[in-house]
Amino acid sequence: MARRHGFSGSRHYVHVAGRAGGTILFQLVNFTLLVASIGSGSGGQLAGARLLYGMGREGALPRTFFGAIDEKSHIPRNNVLLIGAICLAGAFIFSYQFGAELLNFGAFIGFMGVNLSSFLHDYVRAERKAAPNLYPPIAGFLICFALWLSLPMPAKIFGFVWLAVGVLYGGWRSRGFRDPARFGQHP
Repeated sequence: MARRHGFSGSRHYVHVAGRAGGTILFQLVNFTLLVASIGSGSGGQLAGARLLYGMGREGALPRTFFGAIDEKSHIPRNNVLLIGAICLAGAFIFSYQFGAELLNFGAFIGFMGVNLSSFLHDYVRAERKAAPNLYPPIAGFLICFALWLSLPMPAKIFGFVWLAVGVLYGGWRSRGFRDPARFGQHP
């Protein structure tokens, strides 16, 4: 029986490619996966840096660090370097699979939120209740919830800790959720 953690699907994919096409196909698939991972990671890093910049610019995060733009390159350099440092540290601490599980923890929560808001907007608050506006968001929510439940416990624990940090920060920014979050102003 295979171990659950540290088991990489891409490792098997490359192995099968090597068995089917020999050393050349093995090396070609490895190189292709490497280039794809670098491209995907770079795109994600820059998207995250822009998101942090927007939050810094609006005052949701400390403006002096997160809202700064490099004068020469016109990119949020601090955010790019911060995300890069966190990813580098994570690469030494976590397996690729655990990182994907953490990503899925947040993604499925986001997808469940989208389906829930679609259900509320298009069915609950709609003037005319129609089945086509009822079933797809419920099905989407339940599928995402089932997939989210299937995530391993370590990913859920780490994800909930990270979520708790965000909720605590939101509570601090809104004075215990009594006031709206004061973006654009310092607390």
